[in-house]
Amino acid sequence: MTKILVLYFSRNGATAAMAMQIARGIETVDGAEAIVRTVPDVSAVCEKTAERIPAQGPVYATLDDLKNCDGLALGSPTHFGNMAAPLKYFIDSTTPIWFSGALAGKPAGVFTSTGSLHGGQESTLLSMMLPLLHHGMLLVGLPYTEAALRETTSGGTPYGPSHLEEKNSLLSDPEKTLCRALGKRLALTAKALKAGMPA
Repeated sequence: MTKILVLYFSRNGATAAMAMQIARGIETVDGAEAIVRTVPDVSAVCEKTAERIPAQGPVYATLDDLKNCDGLALGSPTHFGNMAAPLKYFIDSTTPIWFSGALAGKPAGVFTSTGSLHGGQESTLLSMMLPLLHHGMLLVGLPYTEAALRETTSGGTPYGPSHLEEKNSLLSDPEKTLCRALGKRLALTAKALKAGMPA
């Protein structure tokens, strides 16, 4: 199986909803499996320890989840034009994977949600790409051949799917379509790369 890790942080549920749509897109590809993981919140006061398994939703990601994936979709709400601190905290812990080169040459895409039209969707997507480039990953975006990118009146960018929560907390149909399109593109790319690699 080609395993695509969908790794995200979500505070109010919109980014989690996007992650589930991306997972649906991944699983439309024969032989591809979506592995959905989240990260715990961080404390603004002191270091805190989260339960090993959250009360609801996907389990927390481990470095092994990253090391063993064939591709990655990374998602976060927009916080002042940047990824949320809990996701950044997890990404900052990936130095051992960087040393090993375990992610080098694997495809990755990014997704975000924001509460306002000019809330930094694109800068957040770009900020999430930077550590993926340092890991040697191959970035996959959304080309304008995706009709929903031209039709959306809320979220959606060529850098990756986005959701605008200002009008509605639910994902619009074009937003859902773009999330599924990214999942499918990641799975197809990962399968093609695996097929071309020596055993």
